[in-house]
Amino acid sequence: MRTAADLKIDESAIIKDVDNSHYSSHRILEIGFTPGQEIKLVSRSVFNDPIALSIRGTVIAIRRNEAKCIII
Repeated sequence: MRTAADLKIDESAIIKDVDNSHYSSHRILEIGFTPGQEIKLVSRSVFNDPIALSIRGTVIAIRRNEAKCIII
């Protein structure tokens, strides 16, 4: 199972699901990472955390641990 944390720079994917057992799943859903949306990895910080994802024309930075609950 692949997650948003596995994306490479400039790679796009469609969100299939959000892992509801993850402690950040409600926050992820509230900021717009919902199934069916296209996301693209824009950049990573020096130590790969946080990562910047483009969704719905907006760039949002989230921690890699949070990105692991976004199933693509």
